[in-house]
Amino acid sequence: MSSNILIARQGLAPLLVLALGAILVMHFIGFAESLFFWGLALLVLVIFRDPERQILSQPLSVLSPADGRVMAVEQTQDPYLQRPCVRISIDMHPYGVFTTRSPVEGKVLEPPRAPVDAKNPHGVWLQTDEGDDIVLVMNKGRLHNKPQCYVRFGDRIGQGKRCGFVHLGGRIEVFLPGDSLPVVAPGSTVRAGADAIASLKHV
Repeated sequence: MSSNILIARQGLAPLLVLALGAILVMHFIGFAESLFFWGLALLVLVIFRDPERQILSQPLSVLSPADGRVMAVEQTQDPYLQRPCVRISIDMHPYGVFTTRSPVEGKVLEPPRAPVDAKNPHGVWLQTDEGDDIVLVMNKGRLHNKPQCYVRFGDRIGQGKRCGFVHLGGRIEVFLPGDSLPVVAPGSTVRAGADAIASLKHV
């Protein structure tokens, strides 16, 4: 991982406002009085940190889309593409990095359907150049906040590239082709873009 720490776009505005407030208070009142605002600015920087990652380069690997803990790995039915699949569920760390990254390189498509009982998740269908179909689902965050998506249907995205943000984290699900080979198990800790969660099977 790179030591160069960045900040997610969602944190830029509050960080700038707090930094400006700290500078004004320091200039007109005093340094001691500005420490409160500097402390809040530091807190925003920590909450919205978005470090660069050394993206794993390994053919046919599916990368973790989020920092967190694997909660489930199971064979089930894909509710978006209506096919047998491998579902990997990841619970994002509440104090971790909240940016999500694309698990594969490919084209962003709109899933033909969403589950009837879905509570406003954001599902994105990613299709690789080899024709593998992966569905990435970002569910609401811990504050029931709506996930933010950085890509649009029709875009092309690189593996490990930033694709969304879930403030304070949430549950991320990846629906893979049914013959995919998981390389993680429930309880595994993973980092977005840096750790593989499965391997696609090609003959």
